[in-house]
Amino acid sequence: MKRVLNLFLVSLLLFGGVTLQYGCSSSKETTKQVDTDGDGLTDAQEAQLGTNPNKADTDGDGLTDAEEVNKYNTDPLTADTDGDGLNDGDEVNSYNTDPNKADTDGDGLNDGDEINQYHTDPNATDSDNDGLSDYDEVMKYNTDPNNADSDGDGFTDSQENDMGTDPNDAQDPAYIKEGDLETIHFAFDMSNIDEEAARTLNENVQKLTNSPKFRVRIDAYTDHVGSDQYNLRLSKRRAQAVTDFYTENGISSDRIESRGLGKAPVPCMDQTPEKGCRKNRRAESHPLSPYQYTPSN
Repeated sequence: MKRVLNLFLVSLLLFGGVTLQYGCSSSKETTKQVDTDGDGLTDAQEAQLGTNPNKADTDGDGLTDAEEVNKYNTDPLTADTDGDGLNDGDEVNSYNTDPNKADTDGDGLNDGDEINQYHTDPNATDSDNDGLSDYDEVMKYNTDPNNADSDGDGFTDSQENDMGTDPNDAQDPAYIKEGDLETIHFAFDMSNIDEEAARTLNENVQKLTNSPKFRVRIDAYTDHVGSDQYNLRLSKRRAQAVTDFYTENGISSDRIESRGLGKAPVPCMDQTPEKGCRKNRRAESHPLSPYQYTPSN
């Protein structure tokens, strides 16, 4: 019976088209395609690269070995390919920086220092948009690269650099804004400085003394009582009276301009019981800045 069965099996093999395979269940070609850790690289490729075929992210940087090799061209064996202090995964997934370039924005500070030490933007050379690079602020001027106006004086750090003033000193430059110097008034048909006007001008003198680079322009006016010619002469006397007060109190004459402008542009700025309009009878002091910029506050 066994002999009959064996003959049947032989005939089936020879004439029935059935093929039997012996040996391993996988061919060499199939073996080459094995990706044990499922990272996108075959075990054979990982063997060539020196990565761990049992670990999808050999260097533990947050990127799979295949992403590093095929997408980002980074080193799958080094967590921080460019040596900037940030691992490749953080550069790609968190900061959008170049994991192959230590200084993505080219400002002179490496990405790791910008993120961890200075808290600046590693993708912007000038994080606070003040006109100075982050590197210059940190390494050259000792200013705050995240604050366009480090000392809060109204001038940006770049403007202070242009002006030659100290961007870390709120008192430099000593600045007089328009309106900081007070206006004085005169009695009708008079050009003398009374006590009230003297107190006001003394305050102006102090401000001019504290801001020695500033000059001052005096504009003097009259009310509308009288002829144009008379009032023009009166306004000039008033301007000269203020000039004399300033020079007598220590303001150099070369810092002073004065103009007598006759009748004030507005016919009567205030109604008073006395003759004429007091607000028209005035001398204005306008600060003349030597600087090319004005403060923002």
